[in-house]
Amino acid sequence: MKLYYLPGACPLASHIVLEWIGKPYEAVKVGREEIKQPPYLAMNPLGAVPVLQDGDLTLTQSAAILEYLAETSPETKLMPDTPSQRAEVRRWLGICNADLHRTFANIFGAASLVKDEAAQQELIASSSAKLVSIFRVVDQQLAGKQWVAGARSVVDPYLYTLLRWAEAKNVDIAHLSNLAAFRERMESDKGVQAALKAQGLD
Repeated sequence: MKLYYLPGACPLASHIVLEWIGKPYEAVKVGREEIKQPPYLAMNPLGAVPVLQDGDLTLTQSAAILEYLAETSPETKLMPDTPSQRAEVRRWLGICNADLHRTFANIFGAASLVKDEAAQQELIASSSAKLVSIFRVVDQQLAGKQWVAGARSVVDPYLYTLLRWAEAKNVDIAHLSNLAAFRERMESDKGVQAALKAQGLD
């Protein structure tokens, strides 16, 4: 398997899962200019990371890649056995992908979304406030739990990646103690440490 990534971007979640799975893989660092060039666009016409190649399969979109990795390595239990448990994982994966990640996109892309500098700052501020409210829900979910969906799953590396973004973009969630404890647990994990080292983030 081959994972194309930008350091610290959302492929970090898939990178961690690849470490957890323990099967051979290659992580390929790409640049922001490279992902807009024809060879890369042939793999992902959206010009974005991640891209996962596994034999004849070329797969994009973090949520799809995470589920694929879990389902092709069922022994890891990163996607649970029962329909209700899988639905719970997908619920929190959806919150990470469609709510948190999407809101972060407003911050990362503020300059391209609105031209006026004051409007950019307003967008960043409102998006940051929305992120805090969503993170608060996840913090409540983690009360009394080590893992978001109850057992370790593909949700956890995605959430961890988003927590790193919160720190990088000064989204103030320091008061959310369950999330802080979750991040500490993730950062003590050998697979997480290996993925961070590989991306030059340790």
